[in-house]
Amino acid sequence: MGCFSFLKVMMILFNLAIFLGGGTLLGVGIWVAVDGGSFSSIFGSTSTLQFVNVSYFLIVIGAILLVLGFLGCCGAQKESKCLLIMFFSIVLIIFIAEIAAAVVALVYTSLAESILETTVTPTLKNQYGKVPEVTQIWNVTMKEVKCCGLNNYTDFTDSYYYKEHGNTYPPFCCTSISDPCNAAAAHTSDIQGCFQQLLSDIRKNAGVVGGVAAGICALEIAAMVVSMYLYCQLDKK
Repeated sequence: MGCFSFLKVMMILFNLAIFLGGGTLLGVGIWVAVDGGSFSSIFGSTSTLQFVNVSYFLIVIGAILLVLGFLGCCGAQKESKCLLIMFFSIVLIIFIAEIAAAVVALVYTSLAESILETTVTPTLKNQYGKVPEVTQIWNVTMKEVKCCGLNNYTDFTDSYYYKEHGNTYPPFCCTSISDPCNAAAAHTSDIQGCFQQLLSDIRKNAGVVGGVAAGICALEIAAMVVSMYLYCQLDKK
């Protein structure tokens, strides 16, 4: 088997796996969107809003992978220059977008925090404890991440929740859940805000995150190289 034939087979198998994976994600996303109750009974109950967000995310990612796998698989099988260059272009766009997102995340972390403060903090003050979906999402976030508010407990000062619960803070803002979480207890507990806690968790797992990111980038580069090689070799046939 020549180099062209070998890479063609590998390209077909690789993109067939992507196609099947994308179809699976798309199917799960549609299932969550249509029948969130069954999904909830299997994986545990969370808010309806979370189900909607998860379903949309899975549908978008699944559709992209489905199209990508189709273009790569059919392009290699049919030796179509048009499909191969479309596959190359989409992977290149995704690759550039990932690099740009990484650069923005590294350079503009403080800017992102400022933007979040102007949008999230008013939501916490006005809707937490009042709007069930917002309350549920923040309760799950603060419980799992072990944090309080966006910056710290002061995000809830004079908020709807604060006033409705006798000038106290959510229990996640205090280390002791048996006593009322008042200002003194919250200050003493010194629970980190969710934004800083998430950044801290990411830094702790930087090796794993970096390894996964490097692996994905390597696969994308390999896919682009192989697709372009096949595209160029078709001119010589």
